[in-house]
Amino acid sequence: MQKSGGGPRVRYRTLRGVTAAAPAPSLSPFAVFRNRSFTLLWTAQLVSTAGSALTSLAAGILVYRLTGSALSVGLMLMATAAPSLLVGLVAGVFVDRWPRKAIMVSSDLLRGAIVFIIPFVVLKDFADLGIGWLYLFVALSSVVTQFFDPANESVLPEIASEEELAAANSLMSISSFGSTAIGFALSGLIASTLPIEWAFWLDAVTFVVSAACIAYVRIGHVPPEEETSVELVWKNLRAGTGFLFSTPILRSLFMVSAPVYLSFGLWNTLLLPFAVRPDGLGATEFEYGLQEALTSVGFVIGSLLMANIANRWREGQWLALGFFLMGVVGILYGLAPNVWVAIGLVMLSGFFNAPAGIGRRLVIQRNTPRDFRGRVNSAFFVTRDVVFLVGMGLAGLADVVDIRLLVVLTSVLLAGAGIWTNFLPGLGQPAAEWRRAMRLLRAAPGAPGLGAMRPATMADFDLLVGYIPALGLLSDRDRQNLVAQSHVTDAAEGTRVLTAGEIGDAAYFILSGRTVAGIAGDGDEYRALSSMEPGDFFGEIAALTGSRRTANVVAEEPSSLMEVPAAALRQLMGVPQISALVFTKLTERLSRTNADLPRFAGLDQGTLRDLRSRKAPGEALPEPD
Repeated sequence: MQKSGGGPRVRYRTLRGVTAAAPAPSLSPFAVFRNRSFTLLWTAQLVSTAGSALTSLAAGILVYRLTGSALSVGLMLMATAAPSLLVGLVAGVFVDRWPRKAIMVSSDLLRGAIVFIIPFVVLKDFADLGIGWLYLFVALSSVVTQFFDPANESVLPEIASEEELAAANSLMSISSFGSTAIGFALSGLIASTLPIEWAFWLDAVTFVVSAACIAYVRIGHVPPEEETSVELVWKNLRAGTGFLFSTPILRSLFMVSAPVYLSFGLWNTLLLPFAVRPDGLGATEFEYGLQEALTSVGFVIGSLLMANIANRWREGQWLALGFFLMGVVGILYGLAPNVWVAIGLVMLSGFFNAPAGIGRRLVIQRNTPRDFRGRVNSAFFVTRDVVFLVGMGLAGLADVVDIRLLVVLTSVLLAGAGIWTNFLPGLGQPAAEWRRAMRLLRAAPGAPGLGAMRPATMADFDLLVGYIPALGLLSDRDRQNLVAQSHVTDAAEGTRVLTAGEIGDAAYFILSGRTVAGIAGDGDEYRALSSMEPGDFFGEIAALTGSRRTANVVAEEPSSLMEVPAAALRQLMGVPQISALVFTKLTERLSRTNADLPRFAGLDQGTLRDLRSRKAPGEALPEPD
């Protein structure tokens, strides 16, 4: 178990199809270690996470020793989650505006200082100062973590290429959970043989080492155009939230995260009392630490496997599989007759957590442009922590209700979330539909292109307004000029609409039917897929930037398309609502190609400002030639 849009019709997919011919050999997943920045980031996480696991488990053991209450353990975990409610979302705004490397280094040094002084302030005279002081220091460290975590989650796509991203996430997960296993094992050993202070002091040293590693990582920074202010923070916060809920796959992930994190929060709180209580497993504290360590070992093994196979399925498939199998194993864990059977089962649960955890990170990284990653990651962290709090509070029921029953029920909830994932837009997709889309994309190079076009009519425009209401804001003259410059074509199933690499000077709006876009990988493979339906549009990147097409697009069923020339599309950008719609979709697609908007095809911030100001609101579109 884990510790810790455009129009709504667009459904993003990530997949690696089974090809008829043998695929081209791929690089070893470990090839990413040739990237010095990735190696430093991986090492920093390995060291600091081991130290954090030391204090996390040590603090839980200490509280349970003093109180003997599952609720008190839950309150300790709540102290790590509560700060998210106060600063989580706001922290994401600053992560998107400030240099992320500076945020990470400063956060590590601050957390190291906080952890270092805990033994001097709290543990030396614990009885007099009270348990509340420990909660306070844990909460302070968590406040700083609210800035570090979204920054850390946001930088990986800037360091690893798209082809390396799945393997990089798998290896980062190995670093995190492998070091967690080391930390948990050491914590159990220290709690049994040494003064508990050593756990905190070792953690402080690891934070310093992590900061030193991150200081040498190359992380770019695009300075914001405006000075930071309260009003601007609020505006950015709203923009980030709007992007999250307008992107179908992110919205689906956000929805399914609620029951998943509720289950995780309850499960993680119950692990210690379930392990040591007579009505649970009756284990020792060392056996509990061993159980936690082997959970991480299971996750490491699963992540090693994912480093090689993550691109063979879509992210949503990995999420559904991981959640469901973790739930099934959790039910068996709640019924385990002894601690050794339980240890084997919880290790298996860690194994199945790997595809779920890596799938979640890939969904966010591949569907969020650089300028929104901090806010989107923060939104998910806040959701996680809020629902964690509820789950941790519910763990207090173990003081009055059979603890085995609670473990089984929380696992049933997790398995149900896995089933639900298969039906959510963007995450779930019927296998037959997926295979059909792949077949059409593979046949695209030899498929017939678009046929004859006819002039667009006002009826075509009115149909499009029904899907995109913002177009209704155009004046009558602007509507007539847009229609006069546009053309409509009908595309049969399998028709090749766009070819990656060609120069494009027009965008296409879907009037009816459905198209599928794919980014080609090696051989016959496609590493990204996007299905688009009436009201969606594509080709805007090449039209606005003058660059080459980034994907192949094929008609997935008989479709009617309205072709809008680049000049007409640029003129439409003068309407703020249309400009916002186009730029949101444009940045989404650039994030899918691992190309951030400010540096794509020479499209810098000045160019963006120029595009946005091509036509002042209220100014008529020029007459067509």
